[in-house]
Amino acid sequence: MSVDSGRANGFQGCDRMKYWTLLSAAALLLSSAQVVESKPVQAPPAPNYADLADLALTAPIAAHVRIAGIDRLSAEEAASAPPGHRRFLIDADVVALIRAPDGLPARVRYLIDLPNDSRGRPAELRRRSEWLILAQRSGARSNELRLATPDAQLAYAPETAERLRAILREANAPAAAPRITGIGRAFHVPGSLAGESETQIFLQTAGGQPISLAILRRPGETPRWSVALSEIVDEAAPSPGRDTLLWYRLACTLPATLPRDSLREASADEARAINADYRLVMAGLGSCGRTRAWR
Repeated sequence: MSVDSGRANGFQGCDRMKYWTLLSAAALLLSSAQVVESKPVQAPPAPNYADLADLALTAPIAAHVRIAGIDRLSAEEAASAPPGHRRFLIDADVVALIRAPDGLPARVRYLIDLPNDSRGRPAELRRRSEWLILAQRSGARSNELRLATPDAQLAYAPETAERLRAILREANAPAAAPRITGIGRAFHVPGSLAGESETQIFLQTAGGQPISLAILRRPGETPRWSVALSEIVDEAAPSPGRDTLLWYRLACTLPATLPRDSLREASADEARAINADYRLVMAGLGSCGRTRAWR
């Protein structure tokens, strides 16, 4: 074998090794890319209690649906869509009816505006994906709906559906917490012992139902507060638990501070005590926690 042919064979062997090395590396990269691309899209977080209650208590229709058809409308057909959004016409099968006073047909239709992705591409909706919708009727046809708010299509999850049902059950109960519209008068009465007092703050409601806050202070005891949904104040009643309808009515409605008019009959000392007791209530309620832009 000549030197030249040996070099040729050596180069060929070297080229083969480089070829297979590069091929293996490319295969590994391709495999890694496929794994990344096949990762499922992360589902949006479930709405918190306040966000879900805002929707549930105002929408006459609530349903669990499965998308059967998707039609992306043209820019001309959806001229009123917000900038950076695309409008879709959705046909959906009703999987479960949660609330609808007059019922719903098996298949419904509604419009939804969804934001484009970071590259300006339309959002991707999949057929047979499942959602919770909060809506009202639109037009004369029984199958045509209008979402209660632009974001009233929620990703379906069993726990979200159950929480929605629980909110509606509580709202329809005979003794349901009423919608609060304002704060009435507030009174403070010192006790016979030093450090003993009681404050009562009356709230205004949409239907005129009585509701009041009572704050009790006793020497050597932690101050207690409770809510009365009648004319009778139960001093032993516990304060409302978080993520209940009564908690929502209070935490998501009451202002951070008492209006001045509520204290018009109180002396300066009484007003200071009432304000301190009101701050105690607000701290006990905690933040409403709303995150939605629409209400």
